[in-house]
Amino acid sequence: MRLGLDIMGGDFAPLEALKGSVNALKHIDGIDLVLFGDKTIVEPIAQAEGIDLSAFEFVHCPEVISMGEHPTKALTQKRESSIAIGYQQLKEKKIDAFISAGNTGAMMVGAMFSVKVVEGVFRPAISSILPKNTGGIGLLLDVGANADCKPDVLYQFAVLGSLYCKNVYKIDNPRVGLLNIGEEKEKGNLVTQAAHNLMADTSDFNFIGNVEGRDLFIDKVDVVVCDGFTGNIVLKACESMYYLLKKREIKDEFLDQFNYEPHGGSPILGINAPVIIGHGISKAVSFENMIRLAKETVESGLIDKIKSSF
Repeated sequence: MRLGLDIMGGDFAPLEALKGSVNALKHIDGIDLVLFGDKTIVEPIAQAEGIDLSAFEFVHCPEVISMGEHPTKALTQKRESSIAIGYQQLKEKKIDAFISAGNTGAMMVGAMFSVKVVEGVFRPAISSILPKNTGGIGLLLDVGANADCKPDVLYQFAVLGSLYCKNVYKIDNPRVGLLNIGEEKEKGNLVTQAAHNLMADTSDFNFIGNVEGRDLFIDKVDVVVCDGFTGNIVLKACESMYYLLKKREIKDEFLDQFNYEPHGGSPILGINAPVIIGHGISKAVSFENMIRLAKETVESGLIDKIKSSF
């Protein structure tokens, strides 16, 4: 299995991406890593750290898309960037999956214009893990790709999230809930009310109704569906609380599950190839786990199952 990694993406790239790649080769069987980056920058760093680049296939990419650049403009103007070339190889099936902790907008735009959206899917979504107080995990989507959503888009997020939990996290018959301000079907804005009506009359997934913010971390629901505006606020609030409690030296096994590093990254769901997006502040552990998640996603056959479903 050939997995592609953008080693120029992230606040601590390329060093942490290189370290994560080395660890991945040691701990994950059956993978070949293709690194996309600027050799003039990467080679001196690798030499200083004693990292042997000959263990990887290296694709020289002389341009880099920075975090603050406009996604569409950057991809158009920087065709020799690590993200652009990585997506080109993914499109040509030279790699089985593509991974980056770089510009999220550029990763989304690159996915839609290279490997493209699965036929029938209105909009791809980005998901995030929800730790459970029982020790399990759930899924929240969308968490930022789509700030505004129509009811049928939320319905499709439920399908995508259910398929992902079933095939990658091996959750049998995942329970799907619609994030709202109350459990009653009449609650919420016009979009959530209409989405509830669509979801209530379906056999495409196991819909359990509306769920509230207090239900996110208990064993009540496996897939929580919302628009990207709401989901991103939930995600950032959880991250903030985790770091604040950690700074106050509060230690707890459940709290540790909010650390993004063991989960690695998040997949873009609804596109024609496996793509994993990592946190901008990813360190070596995160990169290693992004690579592991990419392998698991490829092995699960998730993309073919999404295509078949739609």
